[in-house]
Amino acid sequence: MVHLPNKIDLHMHTIVSDGTDKPEDMIKIAESSGINLFSVTDHDAIKAGKIIKKIIKNTDPRFITGVEFSCKDEEGKYHILGYDYDPNGESINELVRLGHEIRIQKVIERLNFIKNEFGFEFSKDDVDQIFSLDNPGKPHIANLMVKYGYASSRSEAITQFIDKKKFSNEYISPEKAIRGIILSGGIPVLAHPFYGDGDDLILGDDMEKRLLRLKSFGLEGVETFYSGFTEKLRMQMLSFAEKYDFMITCGSDYHGSNKMVVAGDTGFDQTMPYPRGLSRFLERVGYVLR
Repeated sequence: MVHLPNKIDLHMHTIVSDGTDKPEDMIKIAESSGINLFSVTDHDAIKAGKIIKKIIKNTDPRFITGVEFSCKDEEGKYHILGYDYDPNGESINELVRLGHEIRIQKVIERLNFIKNEFGFEFSKDDVDQIFSLDNPGKPHIANLMVKYGYASSRSEAITQFIDKKKFSNEYISPEKAIRGIILSGGIPVLAHPFYGDGDDLILGDDMEKRLLRLKSFGLEGVETFYSGFTEKLRMQMLSFAEKYDFMITCGSDYHGSNKMVVAGDTGFDQTMPYPRGLSRFLERVGYVLR
């Protein structure tokens, strides 16, 4: 008999990308948070999942592989989640390699930009430390800016300085990410669907058009229960999921101490019946629903 999880968190980050917890610690974090089913979705990286799969026991919370790809095309920006893929799959590893190369190039360009535009310089040791990370990004540069007194907070560093640097095509396309996840046996899901570029919210007809376009690429699911969504947003995404036969996932976007988000806080009411899309997702990853 397979017991259904009553607390699910499929969107969590580790030090492999921009979280503060080690991959090895995520099992205990899930367990102490009462989570029965979890995934780690580091940005453009699958290293943490490989580590967890080697050490997790049958008595631990259930784990499935995850990843979050930063994507962009002519229609906008997207974060595409991938679940339950083969971590040795050629296509998923090619996406990770490409995503890493893009991230490294962006770090180089961002460091040059804030030096040339604002005069912000760092020691060679600190810069080398950034490049020694698995997947460095904006938060790591921002932390360094706070350390040097160039900004009072990480959010100020990003919004007032780092984000002034704009990029054009240095992204994985959503179509490529979706295809790569599928080819490695995974489930492609749109992360926090209502969030577009920056603080923009994509709603109503615009959201529907976006979902239909991604569905034409092979998108199979939408992150409907998310820590940053209001009840109104959740209900709208539930409606879209039902209308277009999408699977449904739940995610907190936990980053450890880098964000004020609690592991397991997804907005999913454990007392409510499982939505059809969530039941379909659970069946797909091996839960037998009766």
